[in-house]
Amino acid sequence: MHIIDYVIFSAYFVAMLSVGLYFFRKNKNQDDYYVAGRNMKSYHIGLSVVATDVGGGFSIGLGGLGFIMGLSGSWMLFTGLLGAWLSAVFLIPRVSPLARTYKWLTFPQMFQYFYNSRVALMAAVISVIGYTGFTSSQLLAGAKLASATFPSVDLNSGLILMGFIAVVYTSIGGMKAVIYTDTIQWIILMVGLIFVGIPVSYYAVGGYAQIAETLPSSFLSLTHISWVQLANWMITIIPIWFVGMTLYQRIYACKDTQTAQKAWYMAGLFEYPLMAFMGVILGLFARVAFINGQFEYLGFPSDVTIDAEMGLPLLLRTVLPVGFTGLMLSAYFSAIMSTADSCLMAASGHMATDIIPNVKEKSKTYRNMAGSQIITFVIGAIAILIAMYLQNVLELMLLSYAFMVSGLFIPVLAIIFLEKTDSGAALYSMLAGSITFILTELSGWTLPFELDSLIIGILASALVFWLTNTFKKTSF
Repeated sequence: MHIIDYVIFSAYFVAMLSVGLYFFRKNKNQDDYYVAGRNMKSYHIGLSVVATDVGGGFSIGLGGLGFIMGLSGSWMLFTGLLGAWLSAVFLIPRVSPLARTYKWLTFPQMFQYFYNSRVALMAAVISVIGYTGFTSSQLLAGAKLASATFPSVDLNSGLILMGFIAVVYTSIGGMKAVIYTDTIQWIILMVGLIFVGIPVSYYAVGGYAQIAETLPSSFLSLTHISWVQLANWMITIIPIWFVGMTLYQRIYACKDTQTAQKAWYMAGLFEYPLMAFMGVILGLFARVAFINGQFEYLGFPSDVTIDAEMGLPLLLRTVLPVGFTGLMLSAYFSAIMSTADSCLMAASGHMATDIIPNVKEKSKTYRNMAGSQIITFVIGAIAILIAMYLQNVLELMLLSYAFMVSGLFIPVLAIIFLEKTDSGAALYSMLAGSITFILTELSGWTLPFELDSLIIGILASALVFWLTNTFKKTSF
């Protein structure tokens, strides 16, 4: 890269750290740190929601899908649109008024209200494990982008660099820093993709004629997808809109229910069609460039197999002119950081609010700002270590999703749709769903038609909840 690109790129990171420092001075309590003072507007929350949900994992992951299957990969984020709008209709009206009344900071506090403290603790444990893994996937996405772009940076060095910046500004700045940087980052990403990344890449790979000549026609079709793949995406991604701590924090951060609903409708449209098609189109362009030998000078000839998720970063490094490389790298790092920081805040919130105070009730150590910041930093370090061992962004991200959904989705549906529920039913269904999913994954057992093993976890959770709630009412 040219020195101009390095300057632009460095200026971006300095700006993000500056935002964290600014809000470090502004945050006065845990309401500020975890739910941004509960007075955020819909456009800030909407941009933050989509930046968090799409983020680096889906940005790099969508590029990988475009590389592998073309335009049909965009259907992955159609499930994001459905999830956002369904939760706006059914979940937010149920949760938002109670959150403002009882000053909830975290997702498990809802479980404590509708069930009991033991159920809330179990929900927190499941969620913190899932979000630590999810943070790892985002840092890994950033590391892949860095290692493909900077010749002197290997994957582990990129992980340490990404982790340091994300952990530091999130730890010191809290949710206000996250939401405001998300807004900035998403604007940078949209501007970069629409006005730089897509048009420049389209021209560099030879335009439509070259694309059509290079790729099979299925890559330019929206029907190059099996019903099994679509079903797996729907069952994995839609439920996360009902169990995601990052999303509950943003519901709590809104000034009222209507603001939250408006933000969710906005986020859905940003996910699909906007981000969905931009992501897979760039991945498709990367496939054309790879087949036509444009990555050979980087040591990736067209007759070898490469990691599909590396295609997009290699494309950006290859085709962008001086100055624009720094801008586009900032755009993609923006997406990555916007999800990493939110997932890190979610895991930290669980530990500081839901787990440590319940395990060590007499201790006040982690109920203050300094304790929350220490927890955030420690979880970030753990996420970096996980990412060093699990090296597929989309797989790590979807596994984290599936683990949380298996245990938490059914008890949340019960809160929304049932008048009376049993705390024992909720607890046992969480354990049944999570353990079943883990055992299914470890055993390597595959479902008919290659359906996702998450389905077994959800079915186990639902069955246990129904049996316990119906036949054995208990106040466990």
